[in-house]
Amino acid sequence: MKTPVGNIAVTVSSHGLQELKRTSEDVKPPKTPFGREVRDQLKNYFAKKLTHFEVKLDLQGTDFQKKVWSELQKIPYGTMVSYGYIAKRIGNPKASRAIGSANHRNPVSIIVPCHRVVGAKGQLTGYAGGLDMKAYLLQLEGTLLV
Repeated sequence: MKTPVGNIAVTVSSHGLQELKRTSEDVKPPKTPFGREVRDQLKNYFAKKLTHFEVKLDLQGTDFQKKVWSELQKIPYGTMVSYGYIAKRIGNPKASRAIGSANHRNPVSIIVPCHRVVGAKGQLTGYAGGLDMKAYLLQLEGTLLV
């Protein structure tokens, strides 16, 4: 689908959403009811009509990554937290760098909101989609002053 942050391609399995990724290629409309549901929720998010995604996920990753991604889903819309905060929440307070690595490998960013995680002093740091996309998503949610 086309979005304000570029074209997004979706990969699904019979168990749920596996991947969202920005692409420079033209994308085709989803053919399945589930694909259309993902598209509709993303459209509503970008239109500021949706603040929490209800999409079945089929995430592939290590146990640590899945634990981090699960914690990311608890960050409320319009909120930013630090990598250290997430590390403490998962019971591993010295794992800030590992949290960053797990965020970078998040296959469904936006839906699992790793863009809401920032540096200890509130600075924007790494984002697989690029810092411009991270800033856009935070501005969309009203969390980043321009």
